[in-house]
Amino acid sequence: MHIDLPEKRYYSIGEVAKAFDVNTSLIRFWEKEFAVIKPKKNATGNRKFTPEDIKNLQFIYHLVKERGFTLEGAKTHLKEEKQKTLNNFEIINKLEGIKAQLIKIKSQL
Repeated sequence: MHIDLPEKRYYSIGEVAKAFDVNTSLIRFWEKEFAVIKPKKNATGNRKFTPEDIKNLQFIYHLVKERGFTLEGAKTHLKEEKQKTLNNFEIINKLEGIKAQLIKIKSQL
């Protein structure tokens, strides 16, 4: 899944939910379930997600929504094979981004 978010230091939960096309409640739920998601909170308590949080959310989304892992299975997978699978996921994600750009260029021709 390729998400289009502008380059920023922090993203609001609404921006993140819209990019993943899910409810904000699902993002909050995943935050509680997965320790790798640690958004910062401002003085009013609003969550601010970093680009690293976005990468982790993309990986969790991939495991749960696209590959059909259960939450427990995704947690186990994150703990055991995180680095190997994350590297493969990042390569696939970059290739999907390149594919999307090429399709866009093709449609403009």
